[in-house]
Amino acid sequence: MRIHLDTDLGGDPDDACALAMLLGWPGVELLGITTVLDPAGVRAGYVRHLLELAGRADIPVAAGAGASLTTGQLADPVIGDPRYWPASAHPTPSPPGAALDLLSSSVEAGATVVAIGPCTNLAILATCRPGSLAETSVVMMGGWVRPPAAGLPAWGPDQDWNVQWDTRAASIVMSAVGCLTLTTLPATLGSHLRASDLPRLRAAGPLGVRLASQAAAYGEDAGMTRLGHAHTGLPGDLLNFHYDPVTCAVALGWPGATVEEMNLRPDLDGGVLRFVPDENGIRTRVLVDVDGPGFTEVWLRAVEAASTADAAADATADAAAADGPRPLG
Repeated sequence: MRIHLDTDLGGDPDDACALAMLLGWPGVELLGITTVLDPAGVRAGYVRHLLELAGRADIPVAAGAGASLTTGQLADPVIGDPRYWPASAHPTPSPPGAALDLLSSSVEAGATVVAIGPCTNLAILATCRPGSLAETSVVMMGGWVRPPAAGLPAWGPDQDWNVQWDTRAASIVMSAVGCLTLTTLPATLGSHLRASDLPRLRAAGPLGVRLASQAAAYGEDAGMTRLGHAHTGLPGDLLNFHYDPVTCAVALGWPGATVEEMNLRPDLDGGVLRFVPDENGIRTRVLVDVDGPGFTEVWLRAVEAASTADAAADATADAAAADGPRPLG
C-alpha cells in the first residue's frame, strides 16, 4: 500500500512512533514525508534522523508550511533536549513549494495521505492546485464527533490539537478530498504507550532506543502517570496515547479499528471546530473504537520489524564490502 505521511513530528513522540510503525509494517511503500509547522526545517531534520536510524534514508522528505493559516502562529518542536533528539539531527529546510511538489507526486502515484499534524500543507495544496485532492483518500488524526468513553479523560473538542491549531485548514480539507477518514481524538484514548513497553523498544535497535528515550521523557514531562492513575480506563504506567500510530493503522486497514460512515459538517463555535452529524453533510469515515491491547502488540511488532530490516540491510552492506568489487561479465 502506498502511503504519504504529513506530520508535525518533533514534539509529542507519537509522530515518531507512527513513522517507525510505517517503516516496519508489511506491504507499506512510503512514497514521501512532508512536515508541517516547520519554517526552519527542524522537524524535517528529525524525520531524516529517524530514517537514518532505520536505514531508510532513501525516502524523500520536504519541510512544508511554517504557520497556521487561521492564526499565523508558529509552533516550535522540542529543541536542545537530548532525551528527545541528539545534536546531530540538523535542520533541513526545503525550497518554497517543495512540500507541495512532493505531496502532489505522491497523490498522483495513488498514495493514501496520512495527516498526523495540522492539515495546513493539504489545505494549501487544495487551494493552490484546485482539484488535486479530489480523488485522494486522506486519513486525518483529529476530529471530535462523540465524547470519550467512561473511565477516560473527558476531553472536549478544544483538546483536539491538530484541528484546533488550524481550523481553516481542517475545513478546507474536509471539502476538498475524495475520501476523508477522521481518526477521532476520543477513540484514540483507548490506545496506550506504557512503561511496560519500554524493554521491548530498547531491545529493538537504535530506532527503538530513540523511541523509548522520547516516551520516557514525555511521560515524565507531561505528567502522564498522574493522568493514568486519575482515570479508571487508563493504565497506571501511561506514557502517552497512540494517537498517530492508530491513525496510520486505520489507513492500512487494521481490523482492530472500528470505523463507521457518517454525514458530517464542520461547526465552528467560539473558535473551536467540531464535526456535527448532519444528513446533508459530507460522507465521512469515522474511527469510533480501537482494540487497545491488540494495537500495542501490532505496533511493537512493526517497530521491531523496522529495526530488523535495518540490521539486515547493514549485514548485506557489510558482506558486499568484505567481498570487494566483483568483475563484470
